[in-house]
Amino acid sequence: MKHEKFIELKGQPGIVKMNAIPILHYAGFCVLISELLREESNHCLNYFVVPLPGKYKFICCIGSDTKKSIFIFSHEQDKNETISLPSLTRMHFPFHIFEREIHEHYGFYFPDHPWLKPLRYNFNRHNRDKIMNNFPFYSIDGEELHEVDVGPIHAGIIEPGHFRFICNGEKVLHLEIQLGYQHRGVEDLFMKNESGLKNALLAETIAGDTAIGHSVCHVGLMEALGGLIISDTISLERTIALEMERIAIHIGDTAALCTDIAYQFGQVVNEALRTIVINTMQFWCGNRFGKGLIRTGGTHYPLTPPVAAEIRKNLKEIKERYQQITGRIFSMSSVLSRFEGTGKVTLRQSSLIGAVGMAARSSGLKRDIRWSHPSLAYGQLNYDPVVISRGDVWARAMMRTLEVEKSIEMVFHLLDLREGKSENRNPLYDFELEPDAFAISLIEGWRGEICHTAVTDEKGKIMHYKVKDPSLHNWMALALAMRGREISEFPLYNKSYNLSYCGNDL
Repeated sequence: MKHEKFIELKGQPGIVKMNAIPILHYAGFCVLISELLREESNHCLNYFVVPLPGKYKFICCIGSDTKKSIFIFSHEQDKNETISLPSLTRMHFPFHIFEREIHEHYGFYFPDHPWLKPLRYNFNRHNRDKIMNNFPFYSIDGEELHEVDVGPIHAGIIEPGHFRFICNGEKVLHLEIQLGYQHRGVEDLFMKNESGLKNALLAETIAGDTAIGHSVCHVGLMEALGGLIISDTISLERTIALEMERIAIHIGDTAALCTDIAYQFGQVVNEALRTIVINTMQFWCGNRFGKGLIRTGGTHYPLTPPVAAEIRKNLKEIKERYQQITGRIFSMSSVLSRFEGTGKVTLRQSSLIGAVGMAARSSGLKRDIRWSHPSLAYGQLNYDPVVISRGDVWARAMMRTLEVEKSIEMVFHLLDLREGKSENRNPLYDFELEPDAFAISLIEGWRGEICHTAVTDEKGKIMHYKVKDPSLHNWMALALAMRGREISEFPLYNKSYNLSYCGNDL
């Protein structure tokens, strides 16, 4: 629906013509954002800059949970101007991450931004003088204070990130997280790749533990731009794949949380259960992480009756055994003493930083794309997300437990809906995209809200591609969780969020 100040997109993935997006003066642009965000049920899905001939186009996408719609509007700046703009962050803190990215990538300056630091160290960043070695870390002077540096190279087989703690004895006063060690240029590759197959493969690598989540988001975007309509059968299968990925990672994280508190029995049982889930995915498509399964327009691996039977059989066993082990976990005093009341992030803090997904819901903030902006088969399910208000490690562990149980029941229901339907539709890779268009796609990955957007030129070629992984918002939650806590608790708090390094760095 067209509005004087914005265009309202109902349903997603969705597409609008670029010339249909209202253009506002910056003052009006800021006022509109403030007006929309007065509603607690609204939040910023994405905010970025598209370079166009002679100008820069600032595009903002605000999601409304109550209306289940997306408000899209823009602002433009001449390329010949030195751009210095009042910061939106001073009024709405979640914008800090978007404005930092805009500043780093294009050199636009926000003089009243409270935290205008490099975000990713993009290979094509505006100021090449800003390097890792001169990162402007926050510091506090005091004879009784000391700093502890962790990373970027960690002992475990995880990705690079630097954590700098300011401590008074063992107590953490401040944690600053510096990422940006990986320069893959994912967004640029989406523009340069001529092949739809190459881009499908690229989407699977954005965050390795979210291969299905990012793939579903990407193919939905391409299908919207190409005018492709997928069948109900394909929609059901993608929804099942998303929930299978969620089940696998949540069970794996339950194992990792047990590891960090030295509860070995909980660790090994959950690791074994996760293996059953990912081996089921391998039975379905030949890859344990679902790579190769999600493709535009169709699939090479339809969910056949033997596959459906294997999923049912294995999930039935997993449900029984997972309930048994989590029953033990949440009834042991030694476990509860490490989980309860530790690493707490409040509802107010989650709202202020713009937390999404599990990080938000475990603090009482109801934010879930399956509920607010449903696509695929989620619209048939009337999904109501799990929300826990405690905000501590216990809440984040319990969130996984309850979501696994809910996801298993959801898959059983989807398999019932899928029964008797059969379709073997091959993928489509080379098709024309709508020219001069803007498209947006949202998916609730296991971590939270994934957002992909794209802009096409007059020939229908992708000229701008933007990826937002939920970790981009949620790293700040980990920093807040550490305040006032002992530094030895860091591994447990870090694992309770299990955020993505590569999802942030791209």
